[in-house]
Amino acid sequence: MTTIQTMPKLSLFPVTAEVNEKGHLSLGGCDTVALAEEFSTPLYVFDELSLRNRCAEFKTEFGNRYPDTTVAYSAKAFMNKALLLIIQEEGLGLDVVSGGELAIARSVNFPMDRVYFPGNNKSAEELEMALQCGVGRIVVDNLHELNMLREIAGERCTNILLRLSPGIDPHTHRYNATGIVDSKFGLTASTWDEAVATAMSTPNLNPVGLHFHLGSGIFEIEPYQKAIDVMLEFAAAMRQKYGFELSELDIGGGFGIQYTLEAEPPLISAFAELITSEITGKCRELKLLLPKLIIEPGRAIVGRAGVALYRAGVVKAIPGIRCYVSVDGGMGDNIRHALYGAKHEAVVANKVMEKEDGKVTISGKFCEPGDVLIRDINLPPVTAGDIIAIADCGAYCLPMASNYNASLRPAVVLAREGKVRLIRRRETLEDLTQRDLL
Repeated sequence: MTTIQTMPKLSLFPVTAEVNEKGHLSLGGCDTVALAEEFSTPLYVFDELSLRNRCAEFKTEFGNRYPDTTVAYSAKAFMNKALLLIIQEEGLGLDVVSGGELAIARSVNFPMDRVYFPGNNKSAEELEMALQCGVGRIVVDNLHELNMLREIAGERCTNILLRLSPGIDPHTHRYNATGIVDSKFGLTASTWDEAVATAMSTPNLNPVGLHFHLGSGIFEIEPYQKAIDVMLEFAAAMRQKYGFELSELDIGGGFGIQYTLEAEPPLISAFAELITSEITGKCRELKLLLPKLIIEPGRAIVGRAGVALYRAGVVKAIPGIRCYVSVDGGMGDNIRHALYGAKHEAVVANKVMEKEDGKVTISGKFCEPGDVLIRDINLPPVTAGDIIAIADCGAYCLPMASNYNASLRPAVVLAREGKVRLIRRRETLEDLTQRDLL
């Protein structure tokens, strides 16, 4: 077996990634070329050990420094019944943002007291569903929702967090920045005081804490520190004015992962050290009791664990311009590059050890010029039938997948110790019309 020490690109793949005796990429002890043959392509492969290791790392790094920490997996990154059972077994909570995600959680009997429910435009039906389910915390995003919730709740008392927009730029892609002033998410500063006053004076609402979420794919720790200071200073002011006691502080997620060899984010231990130190020090300064800490990693748990496999088809070389390698998937199952220029690394799964001899652009099969997965990547010579494995596809690829061009959304498998199981079947042609009416 050849390990990541001799193949730098493999450091971006799941922790079990290696090259087997056939020269093929192996994940979870399973030959990816054989998986492509058995389950067809496109195929998403999740490595169970990577998933469990990442859950444990977040719990350990934050919990050892700040014992009263809850790690709540952000389901929007990728949600599947089998995955939720792993999340539950690892002792994590769950962050859902829609009635649909809540329904999937209920389908596997995920403990509702470990569920957090943010979202900027929850419907009355979704709020009623959350109340009936006994969701642990409804994260109130705006005054409209606050007023709607107190009407819907009736005689039921519910615990809430107030989501504040701290006006902090996390220095990520503008589509991923959610904690800035110009954002649809969270209460703006001019309404913070009113939200606390309203919640405190409403008998059926119990405001137990504050919430913020800066964005996604964050490579800097300083924005978290600044936002924590803003939240705690506001909490101290509200204690003085209304007797508000901050029992919980939810700092969201957004921890970046490494998609390319050139861009390396801080370690989880570094995030944990500075975040927990900031909370402890600021609470001491403001004479606040230490609140329970909630973090909501999503991408940082599943991103590296997932790999997308594609079969190469047409190879089109345009002299002096570029060489296109078209695969049997594309923006229908991974729209990240087309949507916001996301970058990935890849290997040819059946030629991992062969010398890279030039740049190609991996394009999809969809009828759009923007249907590109990776632009200008060094690979060995690619021919039709080769299997292209793209790293770090565990987060946001599948949740944003579509049936564009009447394509079929891919199958998903879970690999562990040389065994693989299907956790989501490939769609069929019949699936495309099953909801149509004549």
